[in-house]
Amino acid sequence: MNAPDTTRTAFAAWRADLAANAFAADPHVLALLKRYGRREVGGFHEFGGQVSGPIDAWARETNREGSLPQLRRYDALGFRTEAIVFHPDYHQIGRAAYRTGLMGLYATPGRELDTLVYTYLLGQNGEAGHTCPFACTAGMIKSIQAGARDAAAGLVPHGSVTAEIAAAWLHKLYDPNYDTHFHGSQFLTEVQGGSDVGANAVVARPDGDRWRITGEKWFCSVIDAHLFLVTARPEGARDGTAGLGAFVVPRYKADGTPNDFTIRRLKDKLGTRSMASAEVDFVGAEGWRVGDFRRTVEIVLNTSRVYNAMVACAFMQRAWREAESYARHRLAFGRSIKEFPVIARILARLNTEAHAARASTFWVADMGDRLATGRGTPGEPEAHRMLVNLNKIWTALTCPAALRDAIEVFGGNGAIEEFSVLPRLLRDSLVIEAWEGGHGVLCAQLLRDSQRLRLHEPMFALLADALPHAELGPIQVRWNAVIARPEAEASWHIRDVVEELRVEVQSALLLGEPGPTAQTAGAHLRASSRRGADPLGDEGLVERVGALIV
Repeated sequence: MNAPDTTRTAFAAWRADLAANAFAADPHVLALLKRYGRREVGGFHEFGGQVSGPIDAWARETNREGSLPQLRRYDALGFRTEAIVFHPDYHQIGRAAYRTGLMGLYATPGRELDTLVYTYLLGQNGEAGHTCPFACTAGMIKSIQAGARDAAAGLVPHGSVTAEIAAAWLHKLYDPNYDTHFHGSQFLTEVQGGSDVGANAVVARPDGDRWRITGEKWFCSVIDAHLFLVTARPEGARDGTAGLGAFVVPRYKADGTPNDFTIRRLKDKLGTRSMASAEVDFVGAEGWRVGDFRRTVEIVLNTSRVYNAMVACAFMQRAWREAESYARHRLAFGRSIKEFPVIARILARLNTEAHAARASTFWVADMGDRLATGRGTPGEPEAHRMLVNLNKIWTALTCPAALRDAIEVFGGNGAIEEFSVLPRLLRDSLVIEAWEGGHGVLCAQLLRDSQRLRLHEPMFALLADALPHAELGPIQVRWNAVIARPEAEASWHIRDVVEELRVEVQSALLLGEPGPTAQTAGAHLRASSRRGADPLGDEGLVERVGALIV
């Protein structure tokens, strides 16, 4: 066999490795599920096989230039439809994913982690056009559930979602049949507002038992959704965030015709390209108010931020699997490139960061499930609010770095879209950095929550109690020193302590796990972050790297 054919045979072996069941090939996830009391894993195993098989191929196809979503505003007879047309493989992915029943799990409080594991598995093929809809649908479900509880208690103003409407919508949102299922979306952003939600100008006018929504929304992902959660200002309400309301706008009216909105255009995005995002004009669209504005926005943002972190974990796991297998099969100078120290260190870092992201994300998700079922401890809701935002920053920061590391292992092949999934995952990872709040936005919220509400205090108390391996004292001193300054000055420094806290929390979580690989990853994360200026100061480096890349 000549040299090119030998290399192509090695490439084929690398690809064959990646066909292994995504769940079965991930012992750390199984260990985390056991740690957090999840014993039924048959559904994950079944879906993991699909993720590594047909779904992988479908996701590749839907991201090709000629396969991206298209806007079709009218049908053949000239009736307005505002329809989004997807490649057939997009719907194949949806049918396989929703068949798991992942959204129906929300009918029972305390099952979000299970839904997130399905999201994690699918996310190993990138956003794939569906993980963003998962997050948006989950936020919609929780918002409508809260609105239904308000309605049942008689705590709703005129024009709010009734218990009957909520029940009908939830039935469709839980539906495991993709072809009859409803999914949700959230349209918060306006061109002049961005993170400054108080500048939003879309107006809501009362009309009988409902509202009419008018105005422009600038960034509307999941534009094909059946239910839109829209922020709008009731006519005559005060300026700023305090005057806003949250409304659910159905895609279709009761008679089956499109609601009163038009899609200006689809967004041409860097990543998440097989999921349709758009600019939208509402022109008197009918909608219903859904609960307290601040509570609703907190629900949808926190939900999306947890999903965001889980998808980042998925990207990092795929990066590790791709790079480790490729390095094992790829030969240079007569040996596997995995044997070269520079590559070995990259692989060890990839495995470490994948473990670290999972450790903190599963912990935060399980905490949310315990709070949803009333099993939280005093101060835990406040700590959870802080940790959701911290963990979103941590995972969104480390994810693109992990993809760049994996691409470096591939060399020039890593830049070729057809060769591996890595370029697509890198593009998707850059989008999720901005999804539901960039790092600066979240750091500003963490600063405000610390200075005004003192939420860092229950957070550090919880960390001290839950993480005996963590050395939190010096970081807490620096956090307190930063927030003691005026906000304008503290804003310059809050991100420094946010990033410093990541290493301590994630390494302590890993060191507290029973598995030797997790513990080694925890030690490696801590040691590599503290090595300092002495390149020879880490005596355990070679041993740890060897254990992490076996």
